[in-house]
Amino acid sequence: MQKELPACPVETTLMLISDRWKVLIIRDLLEGTKRFGELKKSVGSISQKVLTANLRSMEESGLLTRKVFPEVPPRVEYTLTETGYSLKPILDSMVEWGTAYKEKMK
Repeated sequence: MQKELPACPVETTLMLISDRWKVLIIRDLLEGTKRFGELKKSVGSISQKVLTANLRSMEESGLLTRKVFPEVPPRVEYTLTETGYSLKPILDSMVEWGTAYKEKMK
């Protein structure tokens, strides 16, 4: 069942990445595939429950894929999809804006 998307493109984008954790997850996955533990460590003070919920939501939205390896203990890897990688220019702009803002506030 497909979700009804907002008419406004900005609202659609915000719907997908408005959570602060999602942007940080995307930032870290732009470097390449990561395991759950690596993401938890690199994202920062996120709980396991919140990270899991965000990863599931992002998978449902088509921003990343989840690959489970049949091993003991289970190994799960997350990779951005083409749609997820297409957010790179937005994150690059956020980096540029954030850097300029920090400089201005010194």
